[in-house]
Amino acid sequence: MAIAKAERLMNLALCLLGTRRPLSKRELRESIEAYLEAGSDDSFNRMFERDKDDLRELGLVIETVENLDGEIGYLARRDSNRLPPITLDAEEAAALGLAAKVWQQARLAGAASGALQKLRAAGLPEDVDPYEAHGALEPRIPVHEAAFEPLMLACRDRRPVVFDYRKATAARPEPRHVEPWALECWRGHWYLAGWDRDRGAERVFRLSRITGKVRSRGGGFTARVPDVVTVRETVASWAGESADRSARIRLRTGAGYPLRAKATAVRELGEGWDELEIPYGHGLDAWLVEFGPDVVVLEPAELRADVVDRLRAVAKG
Repeated sequence: MAIAKAERLMNLALCLLGTRRPLSKRELRESIEAYLEAGSDDSFNRMFERDKDDLRELGLVIETVENLDGEIGYLARRDSNRLPPITLDAEEAAALGLAAKVWQQARLAGAASGALQKLRAAGLPEDVDPYEAHGALEPRIPVHEAAFEPLMLACRDRRPVVFDYRKATAARPEPRHVEPWALECWRGHWYLAGWDRDRGAERVFRLSRITGKVRSRGGGFTARVPDVVTVRETVASWAGESADRSARIRLRTGAGYPLRAKATAVRELGEGWDELEIPYGHGLDAWLVEFGPDVVVLEPAELRADVVDRLRAVAKG
């Protein structure tokens, strides 16, 4: 939902809940700034009727009352819109408390803390520690990239963005015009999936490679958002997770721990090098380039050639 509409619905709901008598359309229009800016009476009437229907669909009970002058008024009685008492057992309370404490990112940490206080007021027992209830484990979602928050909001609001992005094979970043769909964390890194307008295709971007600020752009999306956005599956295919072949590489001793974790066999070569066999699939060349001089591809020949080409492209940049 667009922020402007959400604000308008909130203002209308507050007016209807806060009044002691039914308010007419005229009074509501004079009380809510967005309605004053609606223009003609027809535009206001259509907007008001849509907003009223949306609030009712969201669960707000709005009464329609005719006053002595025959004018229709509206109000939402508090006793008709009061939520029932919230009851949580120990496991439900612990799960909700744990979820509220997950986020580390500063902007979200305040909201999570406030939500935790509301949970306690609503029935989260004071003696239930979410960490103790789950084996003393404290989960965290690390978010270090400055691009995370503006992209999260852009995904929520369906708002196109522009940012500078540096590919693994490029020395300099390039501007990308993207319709953002979803963010997902995979193996400690955040990725954005969306529609790349310049390339006319779906793309996945690693947030750590976004440089500078994420800038919003006006207008709506031009491409259909898929029902299921497979961020992890796409990134996993780049990293060779779905591979059915093996590659043989030399890896400097003490380096490339993610590669070692994927290896199906490791053999010490001496002189500071090891030989590894790792799954080979689409995108493995881009991943190997990230390890720079610590990796030498032995076979297959086409993988070695792809890695060399990528390194040469970076050197020319």
